[in-house]
Amino acid sequence: MKIHPYFVRPQLPAPLEPLRELSQNCWFSWNWQVVQLFIRMDPVLWEQAYQNPVEMLARMPQARLEELAQDESFVANLNRVYGQFKDYLAQKTWFAREMAGGTAPRIAYFSCEYGIAEGLPIYSGGLGILSGDHLKSASDLGIPLVAVGLLYQEGYFRQYLNNDGWQQESYPENDWYNMPVRIERDTAGEPVRIQVAMDGETVHAQVWKAMVGRTPLFLLDTNIPENPLRLRAITRSLYGGDRERRIQQELLLGIGGRRALTALGIEPAVFHMNEGHSAFLALERMRILMQEKRLSFPEAIEVIWASSVFTTHTPVPAGNERFSMELMRKYVKPITDGLGIDWQGFVALGRVNAGDEREDFCLTVLALRLSALNNGVAKLHGKVSRAMWQGIWPGLPQEEVPIRSITNGIHTLTWISHDLRELLTLYLGPKLNEQPWDMSVWDRVDMIPDVEYWRTHQRRRERLVFFARKRLREQMERRGVRGEVLEQATSVLNPHALTLGFARRFATYKRCNLLFTDPDRLHRLLSNPERPVQIIFAGKAHPADQPGKEMIRTIVHYASEERFRPYIVFIEDYDINVARYLLQGTDVWINNPRRPLEASGTSGMKAAANGALNLSVLDGWWDEAFVPGRMSTGWAIGGGEEYEDTKHQDFVESHALYDVLEREVIPLFYDRDRTGLPREWIQRSKSCLRLLAPEFNTHRMLMDYTEQMYLPAARARLALTANNYEKARALAAWRAKVRSEWPKVAVAGVKIEGTNRVRSGDEISVDVEVRLGLLTPQDVTVQVYYGPLNSAGEIVNGVAQDSEFVETREAAGGAIHLFRARILCRDSGRRGYAARIIPRHPDQMHPFMGNTIVWE
Repeated sequence: MKIHPYFVRPQLPAPLEPLRELSQNCWFSWNWQVVQLFIRMDPVLWEQAYQNPVEMLARMPQARLEELAQDESFVANLNRVYGQFKDYLAQKTWFAREMAGGTAPRIAYFSCEYGIAEGLPIYSGGLGILSGDHLKSASDLGIPLVAVGLLYQEGYFRQYLNNDGWQQESYPENDWYNMPVRIERDTAGEPVRIQVAMDGETVHAQVWKAMVGRTPLFLLDTNIPENPLRLRAITRSLYGGDRERRIQQELLLGIGGRRALTALGIEPAVFHMNEGHSAFLALERMRILMQEKRLSFPEAIEVIWASSVFTTHTPVPAGNERFSMELMRKYVKPITDGLGIDWQGFVALGRVNAGDEREDFCLTVLALRLSALNNGVAKLHGKVSRAMWQGIWPGLPQEEVPIRSITNGIHTLTWISHDLRELLTLYLGPKLNEQPWDMSVWDRVDMIPDVEYWRTHQRRRERLVFFARKRLREQMERRGVRGEVLEQATSVLNPHALTLGFARRFATYKRCNLLFTDPDRLHRLLSNPERPVQIIFAGKAHPADQPGKEMIRTIVHYASEERFRPYIVFIEDYDINVARYLLQGTDVWINNPRRPLEASGTSGMKAAANGALNLSVLDGWWDEAFVPGRMSTGWAIGGGEEYEDTKHQDFVESHALYDVLEREVIPLFYDRDRTGLPREWIQRSKSCLRLLAPEFNTHRMLMDYTEQMYLPAARARLALTANNYEKARALAAWRAKVRSEWPKVAVAGVKIEGTNRVRSGDEISVDVEVRLGLLTPQDVTVQVYYGPLNSAGEIVNGVAQDSEFVETREAAGGAIHLFRARILCRDSGRRGYAARIIPRHPDQMHPFMGNTIVWE
């Protein structure tokens, strides 16, 4: 049977036509006034459509649309909101001001998932939510960024629990024709399609487009008739399938994503790989540079390296994407063979130990080797990443490994409640929307009367409690619960009680059940009638993560016990909607991962932006955000210790968690003045907004990326590609000369001026003699690396001081070149120094591209 598809669009009356454009741009996801329009049209249908305005318009009865078109008040409000949308698109932005008079480089951002709105479910958790927030802030700031991803027919799984508390998964299909995405078409009106060769077959993909404010997001979809069923399934689900499906998805994302941009006529200056999933992007960039621009493989590498930005999110080696050599030969070797690239040379780019045949190919390593600019997502995570990947740069001190830190943030206007936003706008003014990174804007939080501030938060807590009761009853009805137990669902939780929130991916290192280490103590803590406490949990475990599922089951079993039933609720199917209620209504946000395994932890930032206090292990963002003191923005579990004995760690930190709750959190919350207000709690809550909100937001994060990564990479690419890639070719030739001569490079001698005993404040001179083979003094930088010594005699937190070239003299065995450095001895104590040589070239981003460093 041959089916001929056709599409029926809703027939909007002319006065309502702006609704079509507003529904198709995800700007609605951070603008409450748009949401209010759709809620006003039909609040029940808004929820039934999963807060998806496109589907809502498709399902809206024509009679209701005609009625609204005659409603002068509604139409006036619609035109006002539509005018604000048009003004937003046209207004001058931060980036436009920064680049006044200059050429704006286009940035291509690649991520395997995006969490933008409830009605576009192509995300699983924190990585996707961060990617979505990244696009929103790029739009607000006017950064010329285009994003690339995959369009998953089933998205991530939907979670429900069986009668025994075990997580079950369902995979409903997404109807893209009723979601805020549209097929991208060429000038002839035909759908834009790209092809990628995989294992001797051609995979066809269709390009869809979602608009996130000003920022376009292009999504590839293989579920089209040109593909056989097994290939149509490549984009079926996020993080689903076996290893072969994963390599297919990641080849499509990297190679297909780059080809999609070409098909759309977009030529980015800089490519940002958000996690290693898109690292195969380098293969298509190599093809373009080698086949179309006629560069050699080394020359292409120079351009790719200088114009690539890579963000790593995973703080453990095992969590990074790896593929066996069998899969690599099957899917990748035909590509490298077609380009004439040496297979072993390419494989070495994806291994920490290039010559280790037993090591699988790691996409994170490939991305790190092919990106001049790399970063972790918090200060601590940057440090962890430098230690974890130091093997890629042998001989380089850990603190110099080229992985910097750019701490994550959140898109503030997406995550703060509309109640709080209205209150803040009243007292902080319009700059809350325009400059959320400005500390002086948030200083005005103290002007908000305590009674108004507390009333706003209480409303959000009440809404959270009512939402949790509703969801709990629905969950219990689906599981067949009846009678008194079902009726109790409508009275669990207390809208006035101290409410703790815990919601995230259920992975073992996050220790989601730590609070239940001592159930009896927990029950006493919750059930005090004078100072009641309650906890709301939510979160999913990966379908293959049995320990994570066991954690969920444990919590659900405790929540079902009669003694815990009034105080503990687990909400199924954690998503953006559930997250909003929790983050906006809880009083305390709990996070207790095993340090240092939490890369960032942006949920705590979202809670803080709503005035919740954090109670967390000093890991991820909290390690840099927490400041102890009477007006602190929260509490720490422990002092940043790291343990080898995990059982002992769980014992120590669970009791520390109980202690902080019993001795500090609960007493502070219930310490009320004669008007019934918890004055000190309110001051701490305001401190969250004043101190944390302007720092931990994606506007500040995107400004950091722009200034530290995007613009330097764009400038480097512009220089290398000018005059038919003249500098790229020269740089590759110079690097080949350096590699050839590097075995001859050595430190011949080091001499310090005077004695090895000096006084604080003195300056000492260090002479370093070196042999360079056929290299010249201009090809290298000779440095003296110095700093305090630890008990093992190693330099810690060292500083590299460049030396100046003095003279060259002939000697037996070749020329000796003398360099001299001067070191200022600022601090007293035991110190040490060492001489080293690194390559120098004015056109390289930094000297640590290869394993070229020589120590004395």
